[in-house]
Amino acid sequence: MGTHSGSFQCDEALGIWMLRTLPKWKNAKLVRSRDPAVLDGITAEGGIVIDVGGVYDEARLRFDHHQRGFFETYDGKVGEASGPEGATGKFLTKLSACGLIYKHYAREILSELQPSLASNEARLNAVLVKVYESMVEGLDAIDNGIEIADTVRYIEGTGLSSRVGRLNPRWNAEPVDDPVARENECFERASALAGGEFAERVDDLVHGWLPARDLVGAALAARHGVDGSGSVICFESGGMPWREHLYQLEREAGLGPVTKFVLYADQGGMWRVQAVTVEGTAFTNRVSLPEAWRGLRDAVLCKEAGIEGCCFVHAAGFIGGHKTREGALAMAKAALLS
Repeated sequence: MGTHSGSFQCDEALGIWMLRTLPKWKNAKLVRSRDPAVLDGITAEGGIVIDVGGVYDEARLRFDHHQRGFFETYDGKVGEASGPEGATGKFLTKLSACGLIYKHYAREILSELQPSLASNEARLNAVLVKVYESMVEGLDAIDNGIEIADTVRYIEGTGLSSRVGRLNPRWNAEPVDDPVARENECFERASALAGGEFAERVDDLVHGWLPARDLVGAALAARHGVDGSGSVICFESGGMPWREHLYQLEREAGLGPVTKFVLYADQGGMWRVQAVTVEGTAFTNRVSLPEAWRGLRDAVLCKEAGIEGCCFVHAAGFIGGHKTREGALAMAKAALLS
């Protein structure tokens, strides 16, 4: 395997780590060089070169993104776009070295890290996209100098790219007999750091995010058993991330924004009735709890709502509580009719 010598960044550090998860390159020697002859020699012997050399050619196992005219995206057709406006897929961010490796090898990489994904195409596809949009795309953008916003309000220096960058030898570090060996050692530390966080992200998605998706899907399918309107879904316990899954699963099923309220029991045993927000907003609800209930508690709320056992309704009308599941459902039904 080959990548460039000199100061390293997160994209090639992670790219090399990802390649090492694959049997073909697990034990491959890493050469860090900018010499074209050395790089050509690596690929001539069946090796792979990333982030250096000015060539992007999958057939030759060359994966650089610095050359003039390069513009590829994660899900775009290769060679068809020259900028974001011409991108053929959902994603518009120009790839860096790790994005290129992810584009071409992610299915194999994720299957090596989480073998259960290899036998379930739908789950693998869901994780493929989520890993890219929640981690790799940001690394691509940072390496290519793409700001997260047109106006940046503060400097963020705790991210993975920043932490990898700080592992480079300092400009005024004490001289050593073999500076190349020191630089390579620092690179290996950086690659391990980036890869460890990548593996943790994948593990969290497989063992936390996907199970939540399954439960939300089951609740959505069972919604008419909760209420005939099909506008209320129920979870047996709270704490689960459900919003993102609900929006996505509604779209996949062609349902539109049908779900208005979610019921679940909190850690204290109170049943919550929570409004579903309009996708893309933080505070705009599809349907809110009635204005007359907002800010009320206990007996005062019970009298106003005409429902015994009510505990509270938030002043913003996005969430309320009841002593029982049946009572929380009654609050949701009343809200739907208000």
